[in-house]
Amino acid sequence: MAEMDVNEVLRHLPQRYPFIMVDRVKECEPGKRIVAVKNVSANEPFFPGHFPHRPIMPGVLILEAMAQTAGVLIHRTNNTMPDERTVYYYVGIDHARFKKPVLPGDQLEIEVHFERQLRAIGKFSCWARVDNQLVAEATILCAQQTIEPK
Repeated sequence: MAEMDVNEVLRHLPQRYPFIMVDRVKECEPGKRIVAVKNVSANEPFFPGHFPHRPIMPGVLILEAMAQTAGVLIHRTNNTMPDERTVYYYVGIDHARFKKPVLPGDQLEIEVHFERQLRAIGKFSCWARVDNQLVAEATILCAQQTIEPK
């Protein structure tokens, strides 16, 4: 159940600021589950436009945090690292539900369970919580694809 700081997380994800949605991994059991954290700062670049009168983290970015967390899990499971020739991206989102808004100052905890992998497509059950209260859940499908050099 290895913890990972932000530097280790960045080695397992190709995303960078302002699109990195995982700050730390609290627990990781390769092939099974992972628990990660996103510290939601008032300085996030999306808050001025979503919404100026009441800042709320967009649901699609909560889903992105789930996918990035799943990406770390799959790389740890397969003992691989991302590179310029591969991407791991969404191919499906099922049963997405948003229960409560995520606000500046919240600490978003993302839990992802690896359900199965068929060829290059992984299926994951995901939950996002703030203060142990469920704020979102979804089942996601992600696939790895090799990119041909240009």
